[in-house]
Amino acid sequence: MSKGPETPQPSAPVPDRTETSVWPSSTPDPSERQLLQGPHARRHELRQAVRIFKECIRGFRALHFVGPCVTVFGSARFDATHPYYALGEEIGAKLAEIGITVMTGGGPGLMEAANRGARMAGGRSIGCNIQLPKEQQPNPYLDAMVEFRYFFVRKLMLVKYSYAFVALPGGFGTLDEIFETLVLIQTGKMKRFPLILLGVEFWKPLVEVLRERLLPAGTIDDVDVALITLTDSPAEAVALVRETAMRDFGLTYGPRARRRWYLGE
Repeated sequence: MSKGPETPQPSAPVPDRTETSVWPSSTPDPSERQLLQGPHARRHELRQAVRIFKECIRGFRALHFVGPCVTVFGSARFDATHPYYALGEEIGAKLAEIGITVMTGGGPGLMEAANRGARMAGGRSIGCNIQLPKEQQPNPYLDAMVEFRYFFVRKLMLVKYSYAFVALPGGFGTLDEIFETLVLIQTGKMKRFPLILLGVEFWKPLVEVLRERLLPAGTIDDVDVALITLTDSPAEAVALVRETAMRDFGLTYGPRARRRWYLGE
């Protein structure tokens, strides 16, 4: 497990972690909507497949060197005055302090809070932004940002590089990310990484639905409910991440992957 960006050489200026980044606004793109509108001409379908493949490769290359990540999900609708924003900043900072790269969807609200906390604590802050019909401005606390046309490619990147997942309060998008992650773990498509719901008051009713409705109906098992950790404590969440990453998945503090010049890295 790496402890963040490598220390600059003495001759290089030390980056100011308090400065914000400036990213261009997303631009509307109808590609995904067209893809989901049923059959098209074969030539059009081939172009779409090539575009999706290129977007996957672009994401793989951009994120190959980000180091061990934890992905933080959460709503874009809570601003900096909300208590949940402070919770997001705290979890981002504590993850950065143990050498974890913080990855989010790159947008405003609680995504911004986690990125901001990581950056202010001296850690790495990554965003996987999505192009929407209305412009979405990436938040200004990102060290690197990759923008995607397709939601499913973006979600692939959000899970591919992470060893744990933290969900702050959110809406449909956050629920989608939570349950897709749970399905991947439940079906063995992904290892049993920690999935932490941060905010007991907000998330407890959801967990009760799982325990009191789905479990008695037989649609899920006890082991499925046990995949979720519910807590109010960022410190507890980070302790679980650190313990699991090292004990179960063998992460150690070591060098990052080496760049290969012949791959254009």
